[in-house]
Amino acid sequence: MSKLRLYLLGLVTLLAFPALALTVLYFFAGKTPLHVLQLGRALHINTFYGFLWGIVFALISGKIFSHPFFEDDMNQQKKILLNLRLTFIDKAFLSFCAGFGEEVLFRSGVQHWFGIWVTSVFFIAIHGYLNPKKWKLSIYGLFLIPFIVSLGYALGPLGLWFCIAAHMSYDLVIFLSLKEEEEQVFFRKVKV
Repeated sequence: MSKLRLYLLGLVTLLAFPALALTVLYFFAGKTPLHVLQLGRALHINTFYGFLWGIVFALISGKIFSHPFFEDDMNQQKKILLNLRLTFIDKAFLSFCAGFGEEVLFRSGVQHWFGIWVTSVFFIAIHGYLNPKKWKLSIYGLFLIPFIVSLGYALGPLGLWFCIAAHMSYDLVIFLSLKEEEEQVFFRKVKV
């Protein structure tokens, strides 16, 4: 995968996913885009709490899944991302695209019709984290389900922007940890 292709996927996620969700919600549920997007809550304290929740969950998950036991199944994904040589700006942009686009689609759209649990499991599955051929990766997926479920339950009381911020910060911390891993591998090679 090239960086250009990754950016195109990011833009599709950022623009097409919300457009689809907002259109369907408008015509089939009578919800206006302004009502769904809750723009007045974007700079609310709950958004800050969302950032914190995503960071905390990412740090915990990063610690658990950096254990050598999970190395085999996680390495392929890490290699793909490391080979792209993403800058901080790339990582922040892609994290925002995923956080905004996927949360509007799944949290506001899909969850509206299918509920929190079905939407959460579906979300993890389409990301490839429930794979019977890679059971260690599936353990990671099962670990992520409570995080995604927590976003589903947070939508009502804490708002969409809590969910967007949590998703974005989770992704960003995971992206940034890959850079740290790359440097550690480099320094191990230099020491030898």
